[in-house]
Amino acid sequence: MTAPLLEVRDLDFAYGDVHVLHGVSLTVQPGEIVTLVGSNGAGKSTTLRNISRLLRPRSGSIVFDGHDLNRLASHEVVALGVVQVPEGRRVFPEMTIAENLRMGSYISSARGDRAKNLERGLTLFPRLRERFNQLAGTLSGGEQQMLAIARGLMAKPRLLLLDEPSLGLSPLLVKTIFDTIAEINKQGVAVLLVEQNVYQSLRIANRGYVLETGKIALSGSGQELLNNDQVKAAFLGA
Repeated sequence: MTAPLLEVRDLDFAYGDVHVLHGVSLTVQPGEIVTLVGSNGAGKSTTLRNISRLLRPRSGSIVFDGHDLNRLASHEVVALGVVQVPEGRRVFPEMTIAENLRMGSYISSARGDRAKNLERGLTLFPRLRERFNQLAGTLSGGEQQMLAIARGLMAKPRLLLLDEPSLGLSPLLVKTIFDTIAEINKQGVAVLLVEQNVYQSLRIANRGYVLETGKIALSGSGQELLNNDQVKAAFLGA
């Protein structure tokens, strides 16, 4: 069996005295979309922030392509190819789309492919091409989400960490975003997706994990979890 691209094992984390993650273990294989679902406060975003080294775990291991991420700073994790698109878009509002995208390719390993990655992002999101010199702060929420994902692609990710990409978007735009995530994956980028839209995220996922109060409660293929009675009752209104 192929070695995992990402392996998280027995991850524990606390904010002060508040224990948030309890022995979380998950893997992402090369070329997969893996979805992490759960209710608010389950620890989904905290898991991503530990992987990208924005937070430091109490214990546990995080290994990406043979590299121990616990030994690295967040910018070194990005240089390896682990790129997070944060919840809430976090674009630079006083900069244009063009300037935001160039900011995504600041690491040395991405600069040589800046033009190619820029074209890839604009092809995936034609609306960004139409508004290329517009200030990011004047974009709609959906357009800002497109920009945030395209900016992440500028760093040449091998693993893209997406935190709630559909948050606050219209139903039509939600489907567009998920279809685009599937297309990005077809281009060779593995994806670890944190999302409250359980149906859409599991629809495109190879595998998924259900996180409950900081613990992995269920795992399986995307279709298996969609058909699971517990998942239907908790998240799909069935």
